[in-house]
Amino acid sequence: MAEVKTARGGGIWAAADLLTPMAIRVAATLRLADHIAAGTRTAEALAEAVHADRDVLGRLMDHLVVAGVLSSTGAAAYDLTAMGRYLCDGEPEGMRAVLDIEGAIGHAELSLVHLLHTVRTGEPAFPQQYGLSFWDDLSANDERAESFDTLMGARLKAHAPAVAAAYPWGELRHIVDAGGGDGSMLITILQAHGSVRGTVVDLPGPVRRAGKAIAAAGLDHRASAVVGSFFDELPAGADAYLLSSILHNWDDASAARIMRRCADAASTTGRVLVVDYFTDQSVMTEGDLRMLCYFGGRQHTLEQLGQLAGSTGFEITSVTPAGRLSVVELRASH
Repeated sequence: MAEVKTARGGGIWAAADLLTPMAIRVAATLRLADHIAAGTRTAEALAEAVHADRDVLGRLMDHLVVAGVLSSTGAAAYDLTAMGRYLCDGEPEGMRAVLDIEGAIGHAELSLVHLLHTVRTGEPAFPQQYGLSFWDDLSANDERAESFDTLMGARLKAHAPAVAAAYPWGELRHIVDAGGGDGSMLITILQAHGSVRGTVVDLPGPVRRAGKAIAAAGLDHRASAVVGSFFDELPAGADAYLLSSILHNWDDASAARIMRRCADAASTTGRVLVVDYFTDQSVMTEGDLRMLCYFGGRQHTLEQLGQLAGSTGFEITSVTPAGRLSVVELRASH
């Protein structure tokens, strides 16, 4: 972002600014970058294309020029900067969808204005903003639920090759991916390890998408997707129970219940594999506060995960780096 000159607080105002982040999120929600990239570049034409007030949209875009997201080409016309191009759909990191206020994550981000409430009470901010929990909101809104599944699937898919290469998955016969969403992580693991079978267990919507993805990958003979919940009894007897970016979405009591279900299914011969951020400090503090505000969750440290596992009779037996993530193996304590 272009540096905004300020004498206020030695840069603290710029660091605490709410206006510029919201302006960028509005641009993402309106898909301004895609329209500009397609050749619609004047404020008047853009306002018509995105159904916005022409005067206000022009003022918004003038600020985005100052912020380094857009450039001005004169006569109330605009182009994208290198930063602004990240707001186009189809960019590898998928930032437009993440920032979209009408999508699941962008919608949840607005609850961060209640961080003071969370700090004072320990309660999540999302219900303070919307009057119901994050998960109840997804249940009530099919579009946001699909947005959440798509965003999580895309993130897991981006990390999956490193995870599939890091751990000796080929030693396993059968993996149950609990809360596996659209199957992105499991599919990548199975594609890299030809002798392994797998099962995605999730709610009906994700299971439908996982079934289609498994079929499209030609893995019907080695993989399946079944409706279920990691709060309920899981299919027993698999070699490993995978929890990929799951535990941080839940409060401590719920995370312990999830771990207990996996431990019960794994019994004494199987293992539980937790894939998440554990060592990337750029994610840990930011992710921790977000999980707290969204769900009352926690970005666990390895020590905290060990305590959680210990309450179920399991212990950490190995930690394998996998890109920015880690694969943490848990087995029954002896």
